[in-house]
Amino acid sequence: MNLPNKLTLVRVILIPFFLVCLYIQTPPTRIAALVLFCAASITDALDGHIARKYGLVTNFGKFMDPLADKLLVCSAMIALASIRSAVMLPSWAVIIIIAREFIITGFRTLAAEQKVVIAAGFWGKLKTVFQMIMVIVLLLNIDNTFFRTVSYILIAISLILTIISAVDYMIKNKQVLKG
Repeated sequence: MNLPNKLTLVRVILIPFFLVCLYIQTPPTRIAALVLFCAASITDALDGHIARKYGLVTNFGKFMDPLADKLLVCSAMIALASIRSAVMLPSWAVIIIIAREFIITGFRTLAAEQKVVIAAGFWGKLKTVFQMIMVIVLLLNIDNTFFRTVSYILIAISLILTIISAVDYMIKNKQVLKG
């Protein structure tokens, strides 16, 4: 269990604490939720950087890192769609994003059965970054025109990148479907 893999596991462990703080819905716990989400998001950047820089890329990391990202971002979006905020995250947007995650996870499972491990691609990483930024802006919960506009733009970009990344992922790995 190397450092990047430990950071991935820390990200997963932070999720329930983040959710508890978010659902309590007091100003201090909302700030704590924001801090926990940011800390978990930073582990995503750190684990990948450390793994590549020091040659610590593992099959566990290739599988668990994207799964940890999905757990973090999807749980945040489900929670944000269910609580009152300055900008309500539409449930239909969350459904589209989570549907993509299920499709790609199924695709990865099919690849794994064929002994193929597929690392996250550029569009998937960009999608995750924008989803994390979107969640952070929504967690800030600032009720003014500028932040509402930025929030809606980030939701739209996240949805577009979700679709692009799914199509790109499947096209680049179509041999798995022939398997």
